[in-house]
Amino acid sequence: MSNKNFGFGTQIRKSPYFDSTVKWGATGFSVYNHMYIPRDFGDPEQNFWNLIETAILCDVAVERQVEITGPDAFKFIQLLTPRDLSKLSVGQCKYVLITNEEGGVLNDPVLLRLGENHFWLSLGDSDILLWAQGVAINSGLNVKITEPDVSPLQLQGPKSAEIMIKLFGESIKDLKYYWFRELDLDGIPLIVSRTGWSSEFGYELFLRDGLKGNELYEKIMLAGKEFGLKPGHTSSIRRIEGGMLSYHADADIQTNPFELGLDRLVNLDGNINFIGKEALKKIKADGVKRLQVGLEIKCEKLSGPNTIFWPLVVDNNVIGKVTSAVYSPRLKKNIALAMVDIKYSKIDLEIEVIIQEKNFKCKVIKKPFFDPKKQITSKSLS
Repeated sequence: MSNKNFGFGTQIRKSPYFDSTVKWGATGFSVYNHMYIPRDFGDPEQNFWNLIETAILCDVAVERQVEITGPDAFKFIQLLTPRDLSKLSVGQCKYVLITNEEGGVLNDPVLLRLGENHFWLSLGDSDILLWAQGVAINSGLNVKITEPDVSPLQLQGPKSAEIMIKLFGESIKDLKYYWFRELDLDGIPLIVSRTGWSSEFGYELFLRDGLKGNELYEKIMLAGKEFGLKPGHTSSIRRIEGGMLSYHADADIQTNPFELGLDRLVNLDGNINFIGKEALKKIKADGVKRLQVGLEIKCEKLSGPNTIFWPLVVDNNVIGKVTSAVYSPRLKKNIALAMVDIKYSKIDLEIEVIIQEKNFKCKVIKKPFFDPKKQITSKSLS
């Protein structure tokens, strides 16, 4: 959508930060979880450099929360995911998968445990609220499932720590990776976590009062001015460098965790009960037929992320598809995530991709493409 004619309607929600994002230069929006998300603050490569060199503030209110409460909330949340949650503490986050009866991935949210029986699922783009409510009806468990008035912002990049110290004081340095705490910023109620969809060091600020959205956005931008903070959007370049999934692109209901190499998120040996357990046992025993791989595409610099799935071929036979592709200005090459027939998943194997009816060579390479040990995101401030 262009800035001259956004064409907004009532059937798609605006985020609490909408007015501020327009004020700070958002020139394009798309729709995610039935809400508008700013996707364009100018040159995406400059947005990438802003992220990795200083810091950016991203409106990710579209990461809607599913709140699960009630006496059986813990039992219910474990029913939704194959990841063993027995060691999940109050105040801790975990990256989880939501699977269906066939073992297909319905979403890959971050789970926050706010209390013994109080959870949030911070969602990618999917209707997990409806799935969870449907599962609850037949579960026999005493739970309440709602979408609360909660809207995240992401403050990401190496300068984000200094900005957070200015906003909240030195004590924020003690917040560990994938943990959160309840905070108040001049009367604005927040949950602040050391998480983010960027593969960079950063924080997410979960606003708990939608009426204070623009106030919060402006406070953060003001605090970040001296540190070079820029308004921004989630960087496709950086998230692909980091091998991070985008639901509906790199995974969908037809994809299982083992195809994605996410075996660590599936506990089949314990006594936990979850939807899809028997199917995932069979898939693991039979072995997968496809696998997600990293690719280097040997063509001219890609002008932007792919907007369709590009076929991958060997001897003119389709053996998979490129799911996410982009040019990395840091790595100075075109990189991609792809789903391929497992016979073609070996590192250094050469295959071909079809882009706009032209064939280009590509090579299977290791992913993630940058910072494979996640040293950037998990570094300590102490």
